Amino acid sequence: MRADGGGPRGGVPGGRGGLGPGGPYELNDVTPVYVISVAAQLSGLHPQTLRQYDRLGLVSPDRAAGRGRRYSARDIVQLREVQRLSQEEGINLAGIKRILELENHVEALRMRVVELEAQVAEAGTVQAQREAAVHASYRRDLVRVQPQGTALVVWRPKRGRGD
Repeated sequence: MRADGGGPRGGVPGGRGGLGPGGPYELNDVTPVYVISVAAQLSGLHPQTLRQYDRLGLVSPDRAAGRGRRYSARDIVQLREVQRLSQEEGINLAGIKRILELENHVEALRMRVVELEAQVAEAGTVQAQREAAVHASYRRDLVRVQPQGTALVVWRPKRGRGD
């Protein structure tokens, strides 16, 4: 791995080697940069444990061009959480997998709520603009007339012939 974050293709567009979504040299918490040995050291786990977690679907790192695993900072945090749940809480791996799935689902729902709130705010802005346009189109020379009386008129239909 190169120091600039580029992979074997040197940061060429289309190469996956540690490129962030914002450009060839941007690194963030989801950029896959750590090989399995470094990820194992950072998480305090054995590399074989990381491979087992990958097979079980607990933590699934990205793959480099040569099919080697590449872990992101977010993956390292997740590995530590898996270890904590297993060691300190005594939860089995199937339970941990379910917990992680539910946490991911909750995060996806939170992001959806943010999207929907933005859409509602935008719709409110559009509605206010349209309402202002309608009010601006009113003719100011027209005056509303209030009815003066409260007379009641009763209508009775004429009866037909022979009634």
